[in-house]
Amino acid sequence: MTISIIPFAEGEARLDWIALCDSLEAGHRLPKAEIGDTFLYRDPDTLLSRAAWIDGMGLAVKSATVFPKNPEAGNPMINGSVSVFSDANGALEAVIDFHLVTKWKTAGDSLYAARKLARPDSRKILIVGAGTVGRSLFQAYSAGFPEAEFLLWNRTPGNAEAMQLDCPGITIMTDLEEAVRQADIVTSATMSTEPLLKGEWFQPGQHIDVIGAYRPDMREVDDEALLRSRVFVDSYDTTVGHIGEIKIPLEAGTITRDHLVADYYEREKYRRESDEEITLFKNGGGAHLDLMTSRYILDVWRAAS
Repeated sequence: MTISIIPFAEGEARLDWIALCDSLEAGHRLPKAEIGDTFLYRDPDTLLSRAAWIDGMGLAVKSATVFPKNPEAGNPMINGSVSVFSDANGALEAVIDFHLVTKWKTAGDSLYAARKLARPDSRKILIVGAGTVGRSLFQAYSAGFPEAEFLLWNRTPGNAEAMQLDCPGITIMTDLEEAVRQADIVTSATMSTEPLLKGEWFQPGQHIDVIGAYRPDMREVDDEALLRSRVFVDSYDTTVGHIGEIKIPLEAGTITRDHLVADYYEREKYRRESDEEITLFKNGGGAHLDLMTSRYILDVWRAAS
């Protein structure tokens, strides 16, 4: 079997956000994934490996090296790859650029949820955070909501202005509360450990997409945001007990486990029930989504080769 080596630029040129969403849908119709994470440390460096196996799709191992001192020498802090293995015989099928899989998995995860939970007539989308993920969200949501107007809020104005150059037509907002109140969709990707989105700002019919919190001590929304919303996650296994957005309010008794409406494997529950309700999605990621995304990238690569 030929092993495909898929670099970032060449791989991305062939991808489509809506087709990725379709692939995520198909992946969640297969048996539930087995997943596992491992960490190795050499202070201050880290090797993170995330593995997934989906019966009928195959296996993937996504490995990332995090070397915090690399930028001092002009090198990227994070490097990595994703190895994809055959479901039939375990043979290595592809090695894909880590950053390609991460970009499309992260933003595609949020778009997939928004296409199920946001109002189809959503026309104003607020991006909170002007980092790499914010730019990916602009691309993904532009594909899913092609008639939408985009707003941007970022704590540092200079970074917002830089993103505006990369994302033509986006409008920079200086007042976060005002921006949230006028948006149909709010998508947030920050490194905040304290909630910066307040539930009292939310308006009927909004969809809130929170991405940035990934550690047990991190949150982007406050308790009222959760209490006012119907809350969905991508996977119970990668959010409950792992990410502060869900873990902290559960342990404090602010919400109970049944406040979480569904994850992607509960397809019949994963929907908006009225135009007035507020939906909130926690993007937790997970190795199974890396596998689904990698399989999509590989299939597109092979079809074009």
